[in-house]
Amino acid sequence: MKETALSKIHGSLGAKMVPFAGYLMPVQYAGVNEEHFSVRTSVGVFDVSHMGEFIISGEKALELLQLVTSNDVSKLEDGKIQYSCLPNEAGGIVDDLLVYRISGNEFMLVVNASNIEKDWDWISKHNSFGVQMENISDQTSLLAVQGPKALQVLQKLTEVNLNEIPYYTFKKGSFCGFENIILSNTGYTGAGGFEIYFKNQFAEKIWEAIFNSGKEFGIKPIGLAARDTLRLEMGFCLYGNDIDDHTSPLEAGLGWITKFSKKFISSDFLLKQKDAGVEKKLIGFEMIDKGIPRHDYEIWDGENNIIGKVTSGTMSPTLKLPIGMGYVKTRFSKEGTEIFIKIREKNLKAKVVKLPFLKKNN
Repeated sequence: MKETALSKIHGSLGAKMVPFAGYLMPVQYAGVNEEHFSVRTSVGVFDVSHMGEFIISGEKALELLQLVTSNDVSKLEDGKIQYSCLPNEAGGIVDDLLVYRISGNEFMLVVNASNIEKDWDWISKHNSFGVQMENISDQTSLLAVQGPKALQVLQKLTEVNLNEIPYYTFKKGSFCGFENIILSNTGYTGAGGFEIYFKNQFAEKIWEAIFNSGKEFGIKPIGLAARDTLRLEMGFCLYGNDIDDHTSPLEAGLGWITKFSKKFISSDFLLKQKDAGVEKKLIGFEMIDKGIPRHDYEIWDGENNIIGKVTSGTMSPTLKLPIGMGYVKTRFSKEGTEIFIKIREKNLKAKVVKLPFLKKNN
């Protein structure tokens, strides 16, 4: 089991550690709800150093990325970031990822921890362009500082003007006295904030500096359990739950990152699927009857037919409602449609709602 550069600190803070994607990771510290509300209302810090980072560089780096990713990488400028996915040959999803354009011929890919080796092999297999690939995952730490107070906490630690880094852009600069740190206006919570990439040897000092800077805001360490409730309130997909090798980006509502202005792996298949219409769709739903939906629970219609299955579910701490996502036959995907979730042998009533669950005015 691998550890991050901050594992000792997590242990000293009393974190409950669990195996996740080959790493020992903090699942919670003080409790899921408390950590969830820290991020929604103030600021919290996630150690997400288990994520993977690849540097893709060389004259034909763009050509390789255009082939293996669904989004149009040619639209990126230096300092810009793009959400995308790696389609497989059957139109499913190898992984979802972020593409950072460092400079004209140099990119950084940020991939899911559980898929590091799989993604590396997949991209390598299609690298007939002589593009240089470097896996820097094991040398790189990543902290996600999230919440409405994140900018104020971090601004004290850098001369880079964080107000000048719009959403889905980044800057390299000095942070906590260390140079060449990537400060990225991204996150998986919908609460605002930054993700910070740096070498492992800086990890403990950077963690300590962030927590000292955030004391006045009641900054807290946040575990993976609250990361899951936060992302689900925003309707963000989790690889292995809501998307996988057998779900297409169009079925998952990711048509906006699937650009047919270029050729990419399985683009012909996906274009046909788009024209014909998908047979199943990823939906969000709220429970009407009492019961918490969980991964793999069956979804039924009102006439006792199975129409799909739940991919993610939880009790939303913010909305105080059980919410979930899942795939259903397309005709049941319309907002307001009544569906039933099978929980403990009972079909409990729910309704299809528009994502995200958490609207701006909540």
